[in-house]
Amino acid sequence: MMITEMLKRAVQDNASDVFLVAGRPASVRVNGKLIVLNDERLTPAATHELIREIYELANRDMSHFETSGDDDFAFVIRDVSRFRISAYKQRGSCSAVIRIITFSLPDPKEAGIPDYIMDLANLRKGLVLVTGSAGSGKSTTLACIIDRINRTQEKHIITLEDPIEFLHSHDHSIISQREIDVDTENYVTALRAALRQSPDVILLGEMRDYETMNVAMTAAETGHLLFSTLHTIGAVNTIDRIIDVFPANQQRQIAIQLSLVLNAVISQQLVPDMDGNYIPAFEIMTVTPAIRNMIRDNKVAQIEGQLYSSARADMISMDQSLLQLYKARRITKETALQYATNPEMLEKKLV
Repeated sequence: MMITEMLKRAVQDNASDVFLVAGRPASVRVNGKLIVLNDERLTPAATHELIREIYELANRDMSHFETSGDDDFAFVIRDVSRFRISAYKQRGSCSAVIRIITFSLPDPKEAGIPDYIMDLANLRKGLVLVTGSAGSGKSTTLACIIDRINRTQEKHIITLEDPIEFLHSHDHSIISQREIDVDTENYVTALRAALRQSPDVILLGEMRDYETMNVAMTAAETGHLLFSTLHTIGAVNTIDRIIDVFPANQQRQIAIQLSLVLNAVISQQLVPDMDGNYIPAFEIMTVTPAIRNMIRDNKVAQIEGQLYSSARADMISMDQSLLQLYKARRITKETALQYATNPEMLEKKLV
């Protein structure tokens, strides 16, 4: 099966990912389940040929992958879909995981994104972080927020992504989408340049390291609205992660800076519903004056209590979100406990 035919079939089957790994048949993930496309096991030569075909489709040189053993980029098959590939070597053979990205932007209601998250599009400045493990829907959430700004406000939006996933067209806003390694050298270089490009809103694909975080917080501090992601789970862990990245002698200063610029932390994960589909569960921490003081005074651990005790719609813990999904009969008790932060405490509320 040629790669184009394989990817067309995956799109028709509503798959989220395609897996090409030597030693087993080509497989797709549909609603969280792995399904083989045929009974033919892929050989190392077959996976190399399939990945070579992808590089041809993307009009991209394969030498970097052959040398480094890793490569990430996006490509398009006309009238089919966009795709994001992570090519890698394992046990000496070529492998790849291909994420299917639709041409159309996601609808927030269909994606299960609540209004209080979409309302973050109305912020004027500061830092908003969307966190979670890989594949938890962070890019979808951010694409919906950026689309809301694009359709309702006159802004200059700059996105810095690796690679670009969702394509935005100019609407009320001007939107500049830059891909790392294609349009610019790296996140830090692109972010510093963005500050000279009269941005109102910046989407930074990922705050990967100390230098990126430092420039990102400076951007938020100077009056820009900046959205970014971290591979952390939970608001408290996210704040700790940012502060801990910096040298010990700078952590006090960074805590103060973060307390001033941070507006919200959204932490999300996908959980299976009653029908076997995956739906998002969100923890959201809106930064109130009390939470700003906790961050500044190095009392981050106390934020967990604020999340659990709050009755506000824009201040909800992950376990409270799971409880709401359970009461709405969208997930089972077992699912709620499996994905809970504190299963023992949550179990007492599941009646």
